[in-house]
Amino acid sequence: MKEIPAELIDFITRGNKFIIAGHLEPDGDCVGSQLALASALKRLGKKAIPCSAGPFKRTEVKPYEKFFTPSPSEADLKDARVIIADCGALERTGKLAPLLESLPLAIIDHHAGGQYAEGGQSAGPVFIDGNAPSATLLVLHLIEALGLSLAPEEAELLLFGLCTDTGFFRHVDEKGAESFEAAAAMIRAGASPKKAFQDIHGGKSLDSRILMGHILSRAESHFNGRLILSTEEYEETQRFGLEGRDSDAVYQMLQSIGGMEAIVIIRQEKPDNCTVGFRSRDKVDVAAVAKSFGGGGHKNAAGLSIAGTIDELKPRILAAFQNIL
Repeated sequence: MKEIPAELIDFITRGNKFIIAGHLEPDGDCVGSQLALASALKRLGKKAIPCSAGPFKRTEVKPYEKFFTPSPSEADLKDARVIIADCGALERTGKLAPLLESLPLAIIDHHAGGQYAEGGQSAGPVFIDGNAPSATLLVLHLIEALGLSLAPEEAELLLFGLCTDTGFFRHVDEKGAESFEAAAAMIRAGASPKKAFQDIHGGKSLDSRILMGHILSRAESHFNGRLILSTEEYEETQRFGLEGRDSDAVYQMLQSIGGMEAIVIIRQEKPDNCTVGFRSRDKVDVAAVAKSFGGGGHKNAAGLSIAGTIDELKPRILAAFQNIL
């Protein structure tokens, strides 16, 4: 893992008040990174205000929504510094972006290729490591570099984020020893893997299981089984709602198909707009495919929002995979 920039330590040491921001539609890694970092800064005697434009769609992050400020006040912003966690572009903080763009800014992220300093933001410390499995792992090392030992509640938040982005270590390969070393440090500090698993995978609604059945029943095989594509119709989005989804479980089941190398799920969220989720097993860089449509993400997990209907987008997406598969 990359070394923590000295400029980031200095940025934190010199500041007294911090806005801790994250990306839109926060997941466990974003929430865990923000709240653990805010807790550590408070232990250093600094004021820390976790902010998120939301929405908190995922069932596992819903309980944390109450700890976030959706829009900081003028008093919150006065003389504040900003740290954006799990996000490499100011614009991805949504409605927070215009409020934060004039403030001193630092970035902590594990997404390679994110555009730093969107919206004319002046340069600041950047701690981006595309090889790190989660932003929470970067925050763990930052907390240690600040001379602190993990508090139990911070350890719990960091493990929650690490387990989220590694698929509870399903995506960790032979290069991932540091993920388990970090998890061990979190457990020693008081985090419970059992609780993290239940937080991530428990509490799902019956509707989410029914919707998953619809998506699985619509799955198609392309390129001799190397690509699995499915859809969520607009009527299903209206019936079950965005909060009725359990995307990770759907992808997990489809990834168990023999010979599968990539997965695409197209969701008709509005009559004229879709979101598209991509996953891959090893070889295929789905982030490159997503980027070609204006999206982004990781090599093995990416996504985008795009104008159009399922019928219009499906042939375009299949064409994008033609040369790859």
